[in-house]
Amino acid sequence: MELKLLVSGAHLSPQYGQSVDLIRKDGFDILLETETLIDSNSKQSRLKTGSLLLLNAIDSVARYQPDFILYAGDREDVIVGALLGGYLEISTLHFFGGDHATDGNIDNPVRHATSKLSTYHFVSIPQHEARLKKIGEPSARIFQIGSISLDKFVSHQPVSKAQIQSVFSVGPEFDDFALVIFHPLPEERAQVGVIFESILTTLKAKGIRAFVSYPNTDPGNKDIVRVIETFQQDPNFIFYKNLERDLFLSIFKQCRFILGNSSAGIIEAASIPVPAINVGKRQLDRFADANVVFVPTDMASILAAIDRVESPEFRAQIKGMKNSYGDGTSTVRAFELIRSLDPKRLLYKREDPLH
Repeated sequence: MELKLLVSGAHLSPQYGQSVDLIRKDGFDILLETETLIDSNSKQSRLKTGSLLLLNAIDSVARYQPDFILYAGDREDVIVGALLGGYLEISTLHFFGGDHATDGNIDNPVRHATSKLSTYHFVSIPQHEARLKKIGEPSARIFQIGSISLDKFVSHQPVSKAQIQSVFSVGPEFDDFALVIFHPLPEERAQVGVIFESILTTLKAKGIRAFVSYPNTDPGNKDIVRVIETFQQDPNFIFYKNLERDLFLSIFKQCRFILGNSSAGIIEAASIPVPAINVGKRQLDRFADANVVFVPTDMASILAAIDRVESPEFRAQIKGMKNSYGDGTSTVRAFELIRSLDPKRLLYKREDPLH
């Protein structure tokens, strides 16, 4: 099987970590690198970025004529992939369809719209399969394989805390730490800086060190960056834009808890397992295991959640838990399925929503 990538957006931006370098380091074959990122705090920027990816990718994909176009999740790039497949008459395969949160984020309807445009679906859990059937997708297009994002936890051996400290030039004060990943949400955009500052202030008050991610490119991200700049010299925090996979997983696996509103807390954290505190409305009502605690955005609620997940009772509750999203062997299932699927058999979507 030959795999080529379309690489765009924040992957090519030094401001967001230039992760295209890690893609090349991993040995992937890149079909197209295209500058698309409109790095702005406006609502228009994300849509313009997606439109540039669509425009710039059309001819490259049409020339290459793959059997399948693969995409994962709910960001603007997935609906671009689905449109490329639909109009160029190439079969498409959507990973992580059927998921849903009630947070009002555009990502949710984009995920569902992408599913309606996709040829095949590789879903994580029974609830996701049921949701796809509710929007009219037939069983012949849906395969429940678990989440491929969990496979990286099975074979990975974390580097020691001493090695992590060496990379960041810190001492044993970072033997214990949290992991913070927080992104803006439209409904909370006016307060996103205040919320993020509350997270950092609460951790500092508790004396908890933390590795803190820069935000994604969504509108409101600049307010989070401004807070980061305020705390930049604070010895309690290490801020990063992008990390090599082995280093990030080593931090994730050895953190006390993950705090913020990233899907990593909902999906991946249970595979370690570590507690996940989800602050605010992002990811709200998404299926989550017992290691996840949803809390409001005020400092008192965040503080109470930290105390809860740090308690011996909570730790005992999640010890040895199984992740409902998968067992870490989904990639093999996906690979064998892709090899067995006929890219032409269900290419044209003839299903009538009335029937």
